[in-house]
Amino acid sequence: MISQFFIDHPRFALVISIVITFVGLIAIYVLPVSQYPNITPSQIQISAMYPGADAATVMKTVVQPIESQVNGVKNMMYISSTSGDDGSANITVTFPAGSDGDINTVNVMNRVNIAEPQLPSEVKAQGVTVKEKSANMLLVINLYSPNGTYDSIYLSNYINIYIRDEIMRIHGVGDSAILGAADYAMRIWLDPDRLANFHMTVDDVITAIKNQNIQVAAGAIGEAPISDKQIFRYTVQTQGRMTNKTEFENIIIRAAEDGANVKIKDVATVELGAENYFSQSTLNGKPASLLAVYQLNDANGLQIADACRKKLEELKKDFPADLDYSIQYDTTKFISASIDEVVKTLFEAVFLVILVTWLFLQDWRSTLVPTIAIPVSLIGTFAALQVLGYSINLITLFGLILAIGIVVDDAIVVIENVNRLMAEDHLDARAAAKKTMMQVTGPVIATTLVLLAMFIPVCFLPGITGEMYRQFGVTISVAVTISSINALSLSPALCAVLLRPTSSGHKFFIFRWFNAIFERISGGYARIVTVLVRKAVLVLLAYLVLMGVTWKIYGMLPTGFIPNEDQGAFMVNVQLPDAAASPRTARIVQEAAQIMAKTPGVASVMTTTGFSIITGNNASNNAFMIGVLKDWKDRTAPQEAQEAIINYLRGQFNT
Repeated sequence: MISQFFIDHPRFALVISIVITFVGLIAIYVLPVSQYPNITPSQIQISAMYPGADAATVMKTVVQPIESQVNGVKNMMYISSTSGDDGSANITVTFPAGSDGDINTVNVMNRVNIAEPQLPSEVKAQGVTVKEKSANMLLVINLYSPNGTYDSIYLSNYINIYIRDEIMRIHGVGDSAILGAADYAMRIWLDPDRLANFHMTVDDVITAIKNQNIQVAAGAIGEAPISDKQIFRYTVQTQGRMTNKTEFENIIIRAAEDGANVKIKDVATVELGAENYFSQSTLNGKPASLLAVYQLNDANGLQIADACRKKLEELKKDFPADLDYSIQYDTTKFISASIDEVVKTLFEAVFLVILVTWLFLQDWRSTLVPTIAIPVSLIGTFAALQVLGYSINLITLFGLILAIGIVVDDAIVVIENVNRLMAEDHLDARAAAKKTMMQVTGPVIATTLVLLAMFIPVCFLPGITGEMYRQFGVTISVAVTISSINALSLSPALCAVLLRPTSSGHKFFIFRWFNAIFERISGGYARIVTVLVRKAVLVLLAYLVLMGVTWKIYGMLPTGFIPNEDQGAFMVNVQLPDAAASPRTARIVQEAAQIMAKTPGVASVMTTTGFSIITGNNASNNAFMIGVLKDWKDRTAPQEAQEAIINYLRGQFNT
C-alpha cells in the first residue's frame, strides 16, 4: 500500500510537501493580481481619421466599407462603430471571452486590408490602425501646472512626448491614451476675401504647403562611381519640414514672371495652436493632461502601478519649473484593500480551523499534523493557478477560504483513527498509522471524489458566468486533490513520527469544561432528534414551509452579476444635445465639477470636455468626469459612501 511506503520513509513525504509548497510560493510572486478574473470579451478596435470630414461622411466613406469586409470574421460575436464630427472613425469587433486576442487581431487586419483600397486617399495617408482594445483602465496620470504657468495644450504635448512612451515600455502595460489629447499643430486661418482678391482657392494653398513642406533626400557629393582622384564624400543636407511660424508664413502660393509673389501671410494668419479644440482637461478646476494606463489581461496590476510611480519619480527630475504630476484615479488601491481583507480573512479562517481542531483533538501533537497539512494544500493550489493561466483575485481567494474547512477533514480522519487505535488496541504510533491507512484509504479517496463531483461541473458553465466560477471551482478542486494526496502521504507519516499515546485523565481545565458543555449539547440534540423522528410528518411539513419561505425571499431579493462595491471613484458621462457647442459643454461641466468638489467625501475631480469615455470619440457635446473619493478610513459617515454620493449627485444634476 502506498501509504505504508511514506510511513516507513517520512522524509520522502516531507520532501514532496516541501516541493509543492515552494512551487506554490514561487507562483504567488509571479501570478497576476486583479480584482476579478478576466471575464470581458476580446475586442479589436479599428481606428481611422478623415481630416475635415463630418460624421455622416466618415460613416459612408470609411466605416461602411470597412464594416462590409470585417463583418463575419471568424468567431466574431458582433460589431459596433462610431464616427465623429472631427473625422474620426472607431470600429469595435467583439469576440468571445477567452479567445486569442492576437489571432483575432490578425484576422481583422486581413479583412481591413481588403477594404483599404476603397477608402479615401486622405484616410489611407493618415493610416488605419488595428489593435486589441484593453478595457481595463488601471490608473490615470495627471500632469498639471500648480501655478498655472502652462496651458492644457502644452501639458498634453509634454505628456505625449516625454511620459507616454516611457509608461508604454513598462512590463504589463497594454496601452495608454491621452484623454482629450490636444496635439500641437500649425494653424493657418485663411481670409476668404483676400483669397478672392487674388483669384485663389483653398486647394491652391493646400497644394503649396504640400509641395514646399517636404523632407527631401538630396543624396551625396562624391558618391561612387567616381574618379580615383576623389578624396572626400559629402552628404547633402537640405532644409526639411518647416518648424516655425515664420517659415510657414513665407510659403509662396503664386509667383509671377516679374518676381512678384503671393505668400501665405498675405492671405492668412498663421499661429501655433492645437490640432483641434474639441477637448480640454482639468484637475480640480485647473488645466491638466490625463494619461489613462491600461493593463494587459495577464499582467499584475499592483506591480504596474508601482512601476509607474517609480518611473514618474524618475522623470520628475527633468520636469521644467512649475510642472508636477499626481495619480488620483488608481484602481489598484481598491484591489489592494480587497485582497488585504480577503487575505486577513484567510488567516483568520486558518486560525479558527486550527483552534477548533485543537479543542476537539485536545492534543498539541495531533493538532500539529493538520496545521502542517493545511498550508501545503493552500499554497500548492497557486502553482496550479499559474499553470492554468489564472490570477490571484477575489474569486480564487474566496475559493481558498472555503477550501480551508474541507482540506482539514482528510487529515483529521487519519489523526482520529490513529489516536483511537493507540488507545483501544494499545499500538504504537507507527503500527497504528499503518493499520489506520488500511481502514481509511478507501473512505479518503471516496470523499475526495464526491467533493470533486460537486465542484468540477461548475468549471463547465458557459458564458461570462462560467469564466468567473470556473476559477472558483478549479481552486477548490485542486486544493481538495492536494489535501487527499497529503492524507495518503504526509499525514500518516507525521502521525507515525509525532503522535504519542495520551492519557484522558490529565487534561487542561479548558478541555474538561469544553467536553462537559459539548456532552450536554450532544445529549440535548439526541433527545430532540428522538422526539422529531417519531413526528416525521410534522418535520416534513416544517421543511416544506421553510422551502416556500426561502423561495419567496429568493424572488424578492434583487439580482446582479457582481455586488456593487465602494471602489473609491466613479465616472460621470455628460452628453448635451447634438448641436451643443464646446463652450456650452465646458460651462455645464464646470458647474457639475464645482458641485462634485463641494460634495462631502469627494477628494478631487477630473474633467475632459469634447471626449466621450463610452464611445472614445471627440464631439463638442460630450464630456466625462471622474470623481475620486477620499480614503475609506476617512469616510465614516453614511452620506460619504460611494452609493450615497452618486445618488446625491444624481439629484443635484437633475435639478
